[in-house]
Amino acid sequence: EHGLRLHRFKRTMGLPRVQAVLGILRGIGPTELLDIGSGRGAFLWPLLDALPWLPVTAVDVLEHRVIDLERVSAGGITTLTVARADETDLPFAESSFDVVTMLEVLEHIPDTALALRSALRVARRFVILSVPSRPDDNPEHIHLFSAAQLTDLLYAHGAARVTIEQVPSHLIAVAKVQS
Repeated sequence: EHGLRLHRFKRTMGLPRVQAVLGILRGIGPTELLDIGSGRGAFLWPLLDALPWLPVTAVDVLEHRVIDLERVSAGGITTLTVARADETDLPFAESSFDVVTMLEVLEHIPDTALALRSALRVARRFVILSVPSRPDDNPEHIHLFSAAQLTDLLYAHGAARVTIEQVPSHLIAVAKVQS
């Protein structure tokens, strides 16, 4: 493979859920951020663009995604750190990140409880996640959450406070971590 195939890094600034989460982050003012399941970067690239000073650690379980992300980091994005990690067993100490984001990830994970516990464990202040709010044709989506289910799950696994925002065809949950 020669160089980067740039179509992978398509600009997705316009996605309502990305805009909503960036707005939430501007309000929170994170000191550092862990993005779980960065994937193709639909959220990561706009995040790095919008908050260029923010130290971001991006993790994904898939090796080829991690390699792509590492190339971007090596290409001069000095605020980006990349690691290969399983969402249900994050290799970080408790409270290592001010804010943790997990966009379009939870609906893919068989053990949602472990994933949420893991995210809440490594967050100091907030976990922000988005999930589809209606059925779609993605065969990799194994869960569909209502706002109530998502809220209950987050409380069950350690959130102190949960707010849900609706954007077109997605739910965004902001979970305050118990201090």
